[in-house]
Amino acid sequence: MGLFRRQFANVVEWQEFRDDMIFYKWNNDEIKRGSRLIIRPGQDAIFLYNGKIEGVFKDDGDYDIESQIIPFLSTLAGFKFGFNSGIRAEVLFINTKEFITKWGTKNPINIPTPQLPGGMPIRANGTFRFKVTDYVKLIDKIAGIRQTYTVEDVRLRIISILDQLLMKWISKEGKDMFNLQANSFDIANGIRTDLDMQLFDSGLSVTGFNIMSFTYPEDIQAMINKNASFSMVGDLNRYQQVAMTEGISSGKVGGGGVASDMAGMMMGMNMANQMMQNVNQQQTHQSNSNPSASPQGAAKPNFCPNCGQKTAAGNFCSNCGQKLV
Repeated sequence: MGLFRRQFANVVEWQEFRDDMIFYKWNNDEIKRGSRLIIRPGQDAIFLYNGKIEGVFKDDGDYDIESQIIPFLSTLAGFKFGFNSGIRAEVLFINTKEFITKWGTKNPINIPTPQLPGGMPIRANGTFRFKVTDYVKLIDKIAGIRQTYTVEDVRLRIISILDQLLMKWISKEGKDMFNLQANSFDIANGIRTDLDMQLFDSGLSVTGFNIMSFTYPEDIQAMINKNASFSMVGDLNRYQQVAMTEGISSGKVGGGGVASDMAGMMMGMNMANQMMQNVNQQQTHQSNSNPSASPQGAAKPNFCPNCGQKTAAGNFCSNCGQKLV
């Protein structure tokens, strides 16, 4: 008889475990005497009876349901298996890990900006992380009506509201539309907070949200790149010199034509002007550092070289009129 009764025993486990599956619901007609519960690492097992949580088991292992599980259940603690009777219960397995998945805008988001009347069309992409934090809410909102729930289900739910959140946090506090990457941390933090509130009632918590990059239309991106080049060079004149030099060295400006001659002439003039400025600066520096070197004329003699008369304070001899200086 014992062998006959054992043939009704169940093995309650998550057989087809997947990393992208958030929960799995095991159900059968009933759990028979001699059945076992297997909990693997990274899983929690929740016994449900008439839709109510009877017990949560977090330690991985292989358990005898009659002797090691039933005594800890709320309503069924005194349940006794009979030959033809079993527990009509469900077991919900929860994946306890932190999930990470990628996101990206399917279509450009038109962000209002004064520079462009029609708005700035922007795409963005990144990653977000989440995990199950409230089993009661998860069962009440999702697991009560579904057999499984995957990361893709959560991603689709987030994507459906992400455009509005991006528009909200990009537009907030007048952020620079042409340098959004510099503000990506603040934008991502704001979106994470809002997403966490959206998923709160489902028993899920958003643990991280990251923006990898913003993408502009090609013409806008070209303008941003050009503006960055000007800023790196420092001033327009210097940028023109660098651009001209690059053009000649690359062969885009060359061949002995008018463009090449003009380029050579401009470069020659610029080099000559630079040399003159350097010479002037050097002379000015020498004059300032050695003022006694400036010519002041010959020293005045004490006696006139023409008549021998002792000289006075004047520049000419008082006796014969000889110029003394």
